[in-house]
Amino acid sequence: MKPRRRRVVLSLEQALSMPHATLRFVHKGWRVIRIEPTPAGATLPGDPNRYIGKRIVGEDRRSYFIAQNVGKEAIALDLKNPQGRQLLRRIIEALDVDVFCCNTLPRRYRQLGIDYETLSAVKPDLVWAGISAMGPEYPDAPGYDPAMQAMVGFMELTGARDGPPMLSGVPLIDLKAGDDVYAEVMAALLEREETGCGREIHVSMLQSAASWLVTTMPLLNFDCDPSEIGRAGNEHRKFIPTNAYPTADGFVFVAIGNDLQWKRLTQIPKFADLAGETRWTQEGRQQERESIHAEIAGITRRYTRTELMEDFRRATIPHAPIQTIEQVAAMEPIARRMSTSTMPDGRTIRLQPPAVDLDRPAHFAFPPRYGEHTASVLREAGVDDAECARLAASGVVSLGQPKPG
Repeated sequence: MKPRRRRVVLSLEQALSMPHATLRFVHKGWRVIRIEPTPAGATLPGDPNRYIGKRIVGEDRRSYFIAQNVGKEAIALDLKNPQGRQLLRRIIEALDVDVFCCNTLPRRYRQLGIDYETLSAVKPDLVWAGISAMGPEYPDAPGYDPAMQAMVGFMELTGARDGPPMLSGVPLIDLKAGDDVYAEVMAALLEREETGCGREIHVSMLQSAASWLVTTMPLLNFDCDPSEIGRAGNEHRKFIPTNAYPTADGFVFVAIGNDLQWKRLTQIPKFADLAGETRWTQEGRQQERESIHAEIAGITRRYTRTELMEDFRRATIPHAPIQTIEQVAAMEPIARRMSTSTMPDGRTIRLQPPAVDLDRPAHFAFPPRYGEHTASVLREAGVDDAECARLAASGVVSLGQPKPG
């Protein structure tokens, strides 16, 4: 069987949403080349995320940049310059690029020569994917995960009932938008196998996030109580009791999802006094929600977490310890699936696991220096060393900093 050609992704990316999407292509074994701008004035060059967090290797590979950029190449082009835009087109054609991605403001697409119409004229079967705050209809709207969490109602759903709105501890919207790009690109490439045509994909962070409001937004049709679409703390709005309960040495999370589980809970001697005629159904427990939570907390705080978890395990009641990130990283199902990379000094670092098991080792090259692969990629596009030096001298490209000795 003839081996399949390795897919090539070219991505004008920064921050987290698109780098997360293209990391998933890295996980598939595809070649991902990230484009960053050439230096401008006194600002630090390239993706601002290069300079966030603890210095890991040099100035431009700090801790917040590492995990989402392993296994990639990096080039620096000035797409404001006509020569830079011409180089982009040469690269797309010479490298037979399959997918072009970007997460810049939509009003800049045509200015930078990265719009679908321009690039598909170079390669008609190109799959083009962009992430923006609210789609191309809102070309000037910036998309920042925390602000989007506020705008789309996630903050209104997060936090204690009587407390202020809160952000999620995970950048959910950045990651959701990135996953949507991954899924839509995969679908477009599958369609291309049948039609031979590329496709233009726009992912709106707002719409992508709102698609997750499946348990709240539709309730607006049904004269819902405000408590059904507001903050609920650690409780579940419908399944009672579901909550984080105090123990003698921490907390335990318990989730009762149906009447049978409630019955099994009340059959545990410690919790027998919870039983009551009204409480046998979910609807009845909803009426006594506050008192049920208070009574359970009064019981659980008298016992250790280990004692309670053993009771719940025997009764097959869904429960979990509330773990730190360090504890999660040490869990056997996670620890043995972590992706890894090798630092320039030879040390292996462990990263987050891929979303699904891969058919290849989950070990990836350390993230590239700013502009590290500009010269090599340009050579593939037919640019000789003399022209490359001239382009660098005129600021059309950047070759980055020399590798630290």
